[in-house]
Amino acid sequence: MGLTIVSFLFFTTLVAVISWWKTKSEKLDTADGYFLAGRGLSGMVIAGSMLLTNISAEQMVGLSGQAYSRGISGMAWETTAAIATIALAMFFLPNYLKRGFTTMPQFLEERYDSGTRKLVSILLLVGYVLISTPAALYAGAVAFNQVFNLTDLLGVTYVQSIWILVWVIGIIGSVYAIFGGLKAVAVSDTINGIGLVVGGLAVPFFGLLYLGEGKLMHGLNQVISTHTEKLNAVGTATDPVPFGTLFTGMIFANLFYWCTNQVLIQRTLGAANLKEGQKGVLMSGFMKVLIPLIVSFPGVIAYHIFKGQLEMGDAAYPALVSLVLPKYLTGFYCAVIFGAVLSTYNSLLNSAATLFCFDIYKPVFNQNVTDEKLIKVAKIVATFLAIFSMFVAPLTMYAEGGLFEVMRRFTGFFNIPTIAIVLIGFFSKKVTALSAKIAVIGHIFLYTLLIFILKVKINYIHVMGILFVVDTLIMFTISAIKPGKVYEAKQLKPAVDMKPWKRFPHVATLLLGLMVFTYILLSPLGIVSVEREVGDIVGPKFKYSMIILLIGMAAVYSLFKKIVGTVHTNAEKEEARIAEEDEILQVSID
Repeated sequence: MGLTIVSFLFFTTLVAVISWWKTKSEKLDTADGYFLAGRGLSGMVIAGSMLLTNISAEQMVGLSGQAYSRGISGMAWETTAAIATIALAMFFLPNYLKRGFTTMPQFLEERYDSGTRKLVSILLLVGYVLISTPAALYAGAVAFNQVFNLTDLLGVTYVQSIWILVWVIGIIGSVYAIFGGLKAVAVSDTINGIGLVVGGLAVPFFGLLYLGEGKLMHGLNQVISTHTEKLNAVGTATDPVPFGTLFTGMIFANLFYWCTNQVLIQRTLGAANLKEGQKGVLMSGFMKVLIPLIVSFPGVIAYHIFKGQLEMGDAAYPALVSLVLPKYLTGFYCAVIFGAVLSTYNSLLNSAATLFCFDIYKPVFNQNVTDEKLIKVAKIVATFLAIFSMFVAPLTMYAEGGLFEVMRRFTGFFNIPTIAIVLIGFFSKKVTALSAKIAVIGHIFLYTLLIFILKVKINYIHVMGILFVVDTLIMFTISAIKPGKVYEAKQLKPAVDMKPWKRFPHVATLLLGLMVFTYILLSPLGIVSVEREVGDIVGPKFKYSMIILLIGMAAVYSLFKKIVGTVHTNAEKEEARIAEEDEILQVSID
């Protein structure tokens, strides 16, 4: 235990020192400097920060627990996010950067009106404050209590240990978010992101070595040849994520999370240019496809090692780490998990403060507020939210159904209506502000009715997909009954260079192909095939699916290349327009 604690403290301190050193000269007295890291984030930093913000203790413990108990269908939340990252890089991010937004709801004011912007901002803030932030703190506390056994170490009760850990994690995370701004959060995320990938892959590596009694391939052969049902990513109706949900609610839930959720997109809004933003987003997409190796596959290995004898699936991941990781790595990996918890928590604080300042405080209370005053307000708000979250987080243990049930149920209140009004707002010029407000309010009512009152037997992810369609129909119906002014996008001067990454078609095609390949491999066409002969890794139909995949990738590449060409041409036209306007302005001044 002593070596574990020492290595934990060493890596945690190292991350803090490097983050301070890399940001000590940063100018945090401007709004762009504090909230958007001076619009200077590189692709690597964006990717690391997005990954660490997204991955936390609840995925590592929860998805491994699901894989241990019921198979790896839950990996869909990670793997299929690749589609959303491509959508962000190709469509959403260029639109955000072109308009120089600091928050996503700023688009809603431009597209609809200030009321829609405030309504969605309040909805997101409530979700962050009451659900996401306390859940991140509580999940981290549970994970660390299992690893360090604080209950016995300090001689306290389980409840007391959770309270202690929540406040320790909360206070340390608050320092990053409140005093360091987005740059400090992003830098610490990048370092911890590298550690997460290295340490995360070490768990299945040493797990297979343990299972194979020192022989890696022997351990891997056991996993892919026995109990292969655990490796079936194509979930049935009784699995945590039925395969059909990938084509209904999960699409929109992922689009919300990766394309409109302030916590994630704030990193991309701080990109040095569109090219770096696209690099970072697609890099995070590749990591998401590979993340099941870190968060789901260990649960399958644990099933083989513990023979299914663990009482709780959520105990599988901590038990595996404690059993197979060398003691000198345990502390390091705990520090990485600690960093992941901090990242999610301090990112939520930073984004909540940003939303409040730009979407509520500035437009409602002080439109002429200085950057210095705005940053001061942000720090006060973040401090209040941190203290509130630290009081609320331990109460999550008393919630009916536990942490994951709470998160699953309550995110449905704000994720689907948000992505619905953003998507329809992008693609239709005729939907009105009134229709958007009615859709949001109507969604909250319908979701409450279906999930909490009627308690329908339909999978909640399907309910999300159904309500997306309902929200869309509401918007078009209200707009047809009471039409309004047709929307025309404003021509604004971009804050950064808008030329797209020329390698986008190649990388995006490869990413999409890797995602589909993963599903084919972990399906009845691949490893799980009942027709697989002795000595074969995959089924006889696998090779035919690969041919179809390659043909599909060629078609997708052609489409992506055409889109990037159009974006590049539009960017050049926009540059020419701005240059001409500047020249005319200069002539008029002279």
